Order: sequence, then structure tokens, then C-alpha cells
Amino acid sequence: MAERADGRPAEPGAGFELPLLLFAGFRTVIDGLHRDLAEQGHPDMRPAYGYALQAVGVEGATASEIGRRLGVSKQAAGKTVEKLEGLGYVERADDPNDGRRKLVRLTARGTDVLVRSAEGFDRLRAEWVRVLGAERVRALEDDLRTMAPGGAFRLDVASWFNG
Repeated sequence: MAERADGRPAEPGAGFELPLLLFAGFRTVIDGLHRDLAEQGHPDMRPAYGYALQAVGVEGATASEIGRRLGVSKQAAGKTVEKLEGLGYVERADDPNDGRRKLVRLTARGTDVLVRSAEGFDRLRAEWVRVLGAERVRALEDDLRTMAPGGAFRLDVASWFNG
């Protein structure tokens, strides 16, 4: 059970406990996924890299576009792209529609980690269904969709913690 600032146990339903439980559930899923990915040949993957690969997308994107999608500066996006390029997840190429622009594109390794991530998320959700039951998991997902504002699937999670 969580504790109050004075060390006393928090009462069930205490307001501060909800975001902590939601975050703990999020971490449970993300940490489980990254353990699986490490075992499947992607030991260098980090949650921030997954968000960045999603921002690159199947069509590719410029560093500016990646930055906008992640809610970070072009320079911060560029540093992440450099790291992902060094790990073999993305490559830079000339934009066929505009020779002045460089596109960041997924490599076969980048596509592989995204496919494995999707499969891993499905496995982890299935574990929640096994423990909680399909009806409760569907209800939880429906309730979270109801409470999350429109457009809640933003990729700029890192900005919550950095500014």
C-alpha cells in the first residue's frame, strides 16, 4: 500500500494513488516488453527509442517532423536519430521529392523491433486478460478511453519528465 508523506498508510482511493497505479501498470507493461526485446536480439532498445521509431513511421520523416511528433526540439530529435542510426534501427536518405531534405527511414532492424514490440504488447495484454479476465481488461481499456482526452495518444511522454 502507498504511504502518505507522513509515513501513514494511504487510504484506498486516495487521490494521489490513481496516477501512481496507472504509471506502475504502464511501467509493468513497458519493462516486460523490453525484457522480451532484449532476449529477442534488441538489448539496446529503450522506451524513448520506441516512441522515436513510431514517430519515424513507415513512410519516414525528417528530424523536424520527428521532433514535432515527439514534442521535442529538432536538435533533440536529431540526437535520438543519431543513436538509432548507430544501433542500426534507422538510416538517413535523400528525400526523393526534395533533394534538400534528408529523410529518416526504418531499416529492416527497425521494422523488426516494431513488429516484435506489437507482438510483445499483445502477449502482455493476454497476460492481463489471463489474470484479470477479458471483461475486466476491456472495461479498463474502455474506461481509460473515456477519461483520456481526445488525441491522448501523443508520443511526447519524455517531455512530461524533462520540462
